[in-house]
Amino acid sequence: MGAYGLVRINMELFIGAALFFLAGTGYDRLRLLYLDQMGGMAIPMPKIFTVFSILSMASLALPGMSGFVAELMIFFGILTSQKYLLMTKILIIFLNTIGIILTPIYSLSMLRQMFYGYKLFNTPNSYFFDSGPRELFISISILIPVIGIGIYPDFIFSFSVDKVEAILSNFF
Repeated sequence: MGAYGLVRINMELFIGAALFFLAGTGYDRLRLLYLDQMGGMAIPMPKIFTVFSILSMASLALPGMSGFVAELMIFFGILTSQKYLLMTKILIIFLNTIGIILTPIYSLSMLRQMFYGYKLFNTPNSYFFDSGPRELFISISILIPVIGIGIYPDFIFSFSVDKVEAILSNFF
């Protein structure tokens, strides 16, 4: 399970990095920090909305994205591990399931408030424009590996599993 867990962390870093990048881009445009002050960004900012939505779905472990592959690796790694007792496996899977249930609640409510809320149109904002070529290039550069790993995860495994197992053999 250890080798697959470290590969999973690398897969999730793409999604987290992209979401933080887009959060920073949104802050540069709106100069707002709180979700209850945002809203209505889907129509005037369609590029940011599209990439943010796709990456949020990847964070939810949607099939075809790297988050799905990562969650499957964790579940299979825990189930097939000889290191844990049955009750420990059940507890770990139960806690993972709670996270899988709570993540969509947070993520979808965040998307709804940011992109379909009503507050933003009430105040004029000079920074309110869609992403330029620089932000779009960075977003797509991060989005391609997220979808690529989700469609063909063996590409990453072929590079990393042997090296990660060699590192873990020194510790376990």
